[in-house]
Amino acid sequence: PLPPYLTVKSSSVDGLGLFSTELIKRATTLGVSHISDRFMQNGYIRTPLGGFINHSDTPNCKTFEEGRFLSIITLTDIKEGQELTLKYTFYNPS
Repeated sequence: PLPPYLTVKSSSVDGLGLFSTELIKRATTLGVSHISDRFMQNGYIRTPLGGFINHSDTPNCKTFEEGRFLSIITLTDIKEGQELTLKYTFYNPS
């Protein structure tokens, strides 16, 4: 499940996106986006958090490694209703 302050809705970036339902402060860890699994395509299993966040060349979030997990942290304050984005590093954005 997603944190209670995030929702999925239609995105102007691509398809569905991840949006805040309230102010999220800079440097907030949002949770695990991917779990390392060498048997899966690209070597990861995506969680709902990782499955709905869209790519941007000027992202407001980034991933960081914690053992077998990739987690997402905010780079800026995220306003209510704002889409969360990150710069894809192992997928080719469409």
